[in-house]
Amino acid sequence: MKKLFNNYNFDFDKSERKLLKTYCAQVLKQISGNPKFFSEEKAFNSIIEKLNSAEDTIKFTKEEKTKLSFQLRQNIDHIAKEMKKGWFIKKWIYKSLFNQYNSLFEKYFKN
Repeated sequence: MKKLFNNYNFDFDKSERKLLKTYCAQVLKQISGNPKFFSEEKAFNSIIEKLNSAEDTIKFTKEEKTKLSFQLRQNIDHIAKEMKKGWFIKKWIYKSLFNQYNSLFEKYFKN
């Protein structure tokens, strides 16, 4: 049975907030100025504002959660693909980033 109401409230710790802030800033650098990505830019700006706030519980909208989880999943898949085709040093560098993003996704955004 499908859930009728979803909870979009998240309690991120300090390191998770920092990781999400840097990730969202990176996404904004890549998509800023392109009119095709106006809605994504608006959503990620809103996410950064909420992460910078002093509140313990962060309330995302459905659109913000969907866009963030989709981008995070795409990034995890890309890093996994790069790890498979890379040599030892590249795998070693990507492994910690992959583990951080994957644990964040599994903990909060997996449906």
